[in-house]
Amino acid sequence: MTKDTMQIVREQDVVPFRNRVKEFATKIGMSLVNQTKLITAASELVRNMLKYANGGKILLEIISKNAQTGVRLTFIDEGPGITDIKQAMQDGFSTGKSLGLGLPGAKRLVNEFDLKSKPGEGTTVTVTHWKNGR
Repeated sequence: MTKDTMQIVREQDVVPFRNRVKEFATKIGMSLVNQTKLITAASELVRNMLKYANGGKILLEIISKNAQTGVRLTFIDEGPGITDIKQAMQDGFSTGKSLGLGLPGAKRLVNEFDLKSKPGEGTTVTVTHWKNGR
């Protein structure tokens, strides 16, 4: 399986990260529509990581499960954490001044979404999008 880790510490790190996500998606033959969904969700999550936690680390992986192949991205930060995950997952909720997709928008774009956060310790968001989008 293919794996990579990227440190994200400033805005300039976002484009190389997006390009790397596209490389992983292309490598498994993911359709353009599914690539776009994955890259859009990844962009939202990486921007959140920069905005709220001053960056972090992202693990990119090509994974297989039940004869499916997909791309899994794990965003790990040591920021302030999310005190109310339920609220953060509501459409339209933002602590920033943006109308970004937010966490619920990112969740809708991918097949699997997992968020773990501890106030004062950081947040880990793991998303998986399967090659065929199922």
